[in-house]
Amino acid sequence: MKIIKSIPLSNFYKHFLIWRLKNVSEAQYMLIISFIVGLFCGLAAVVLKNTVHYTYTFITDTKWFAVDNTNFLFLIYPMIGIGITVLIVKYIIKDDLSHGVSKVMYAISRKKGYIKPHNCYSSILTSSITVAFGGSVGLEAPIVLTGSALGSTFGRIGRLSTKNIIILVACGAAGGIAGVFKAPIAGILFAFEILMIDLTMASAIPLLISTITSSMVAYFFLGQDVQFIYHVTDEFQLNKIPGFIFLGVISAIVSLYFLKTTKQISKVYKKYSTFKRVIFGGITLGALLFLFPPLFGEGYSGLETLLKGDTTTLFNNTLFYEYRNSTWIFVGILFSIIMLKVIATSVTSSAGGVGGTFAPSLFIGGFTGYFVGKLINLSGLLAVQETNFALVGMAAVMAGVMHAPLTATFLIAEITGGYALFAPLMIATTIAYIVVKPISKYSIYAEDLAVKGNLMTHNKDKAALQSIDKYKLIETNFVTLLPDATLRDIVEAMQKSTRNFFPVVDKDNNFLGIVVIDDFRKLLFKQEYYDDYGVKDFIRYSEYFIVDISDKLEEMVTKFHGADRYTLVVVDKGKYMGFISRANVLSQYRKYVSTYSEE
Repeated sequence: MKIIKSIPLSNFYKHFLIWRLKNVSEAQYMLIISFIVGLFCGLAAVVLKNTVHYTYTFITDTKWFAVDNTNFLFLIYPMIGIGITVLIVKYIIKDDLSHGVSKVMYAISRKKGYIKPHNCYSSILTSSITVAFGGSVGLEAPIVLTGSALGSTFGRIGRLSTKNIIILVACGAAGGIAGVFKAPIAGILFAFEILMIDLTMASAIPLLISTITSSMVAYFFLGQDVQFIYHVTDEFQLNKIPGFIFLGVISAIVSLYFLKTTKQISKVYKKYSTFKRVIFGGITLGALLFLFPPLFGEGYSGLETLLKGDTTTLFNNTLFYEYRNSTWIFVGILFSIIMLKVIATSVTSSAGGVGGTFAPSLFIGGFTGYFVGKLINLSGLLAVQETNFALVGMAAVMAGVMHAPLTATFLIAEITGGYALFAPLMIATTIAYIVVKPISKYSIYAEDLAVKGNLMTHNKDKAALQSIDKYKLIETNFVTLLPDATLRDIVEAMQKSTRNFFPVVDKDNNFLGIVVIDDFRKLLFKQEYYDDYGVKDFIRYSEYFIVDISDKLEEMVTKFHGADRYTLVVVDKGKYMGFISRANVLSQYRKYVSTYSEE
């Protein structure tokens, strides 16, 4: 059994490993570790949420904070938080901590579940600082990365198979979501829809254990309250369907705006140095928070005020306080917050802050839903409950941004304590997803991975090909020929080779073609022609049997079929590397399937 990056063996660890192998089967160990991972995920969620809450309370507990005054401290807090985060990441962690969910997906698809141990704590530390000082990102992605790192580390400690390490990574991610929202079903669906984990019996039981354990820990320390404690009182009626259809379409538009804007802002900030990113990002984010304080941190407190029907609180500490009773100013502020939250989130991440887009997508969705509901009521065409629209909007935007309609639907159903909104949730999330998907093929987590060919999917063949290391498939035991080589040189090369063809390269190792023995077999016994013929007389070249190392393995396999060949030459920007054979690819494919398809 192949082990990934073995843990150094101490005497205690050796004794533990021997005891584990003798007394605890891999299946039993999986159940034990999935429970431990769930326990730590729940604790991580509690610690992180409380840390951010009390830090925010501390820094805003000052005479400068009065509801009818603007707060100039909002201008400097974000830069302080992002600056401290960047220093910790650069000089203490010394690793990239951004895009936590994407890192987990990459670990599953390319690193066989290996996540660096420091991620067990580093994401929690840095994200709590970023968010507590106003960074407009979420804490869910850091908790997901933390839980996944725990699963990866425990799996490697127990010398588990790659398949089971990946399942434990998913257990950590699902446990993180379950702990934050006390929503175990949503956690499992997150692992299925976003991390692309197959829900077999081998994976379902550990996932259930982790999510239930994490939820119970959160319940124990935080009580019954969840992020959005809200009980639906307005039952679903058929005449409200047009309103939810409209909400689904608007949510799709907002999701596309989220995806495109995030991508563009990230590109802009990559051009600057670390110092300039912190300065520009801090100033930009500070200005946004000064104008619209609900953009501060995750923003859940602002979202909760909407769900309680308290609209005037959004005017607190703003330049617009005196207009708090104006309906149309309120509608304008809702729209502004929706548009600017995307910018605030993107700037926070691009400037060096650590956090995720899970919470921002829920925040934006909630405000979008309330905005749409308010407009519908103002139009007089239909009477709707705006808080219900806020809840459904949360799910719809999440479905569009993350391409996860099931996770979004069950998350909102679980946190509202029932399924009274189940039909509207399904309508809006389905519409948002089917509108966004053709325009933006990949989710916010998956796009960069997909471009680089590192995205795991539910397609078994694609998943297998993406998991195979193409570099290990390259065969290099070929004797090369120069373009000016004679038949005599070819015959000498035949004595050193066991192959029936030879790659031809120039002095700079540029691939020029191949020479096949069958083309000059009749001349082998006529030595008088050895100096009359050469490579130039027999060389073959066709772009159909050449692949670049940057090509995806899936594309290489397609070329096998298209060219009807058993071997392809591999080059790196024209430089010869070796050959890849159909037989080797098929052998590795069968090995993958036999390993990952067993229950």
